[in-house]
Amino acid sequence: MKNEEIDHLFTYHPPTFEQVPLFGELREAAREFAHVVNRCCPDGADKSAAIRKIREAVMTANAAIACG
Repeated sequence: MKNEEIDHLFTYHPPTFEQVPLFGELREAAREFAHVVNRCCPDGADKSAAIRKIREAVMTANAAIACG
């Protein structure tokens, strides 16, 4: 990986006007899925991990949008 690529990944990328609704769409879909997981799965470590991974997926998808 080139230094410029690393610098790009670790630089703040303010959202553009076009990106804002994409972030919201991802967040809403993830929230709905997290509610399904919460409703269907018994409480415990696996349920907590599943919801945490949904959150991680949203953050990674947001980074994909922000970093292009």
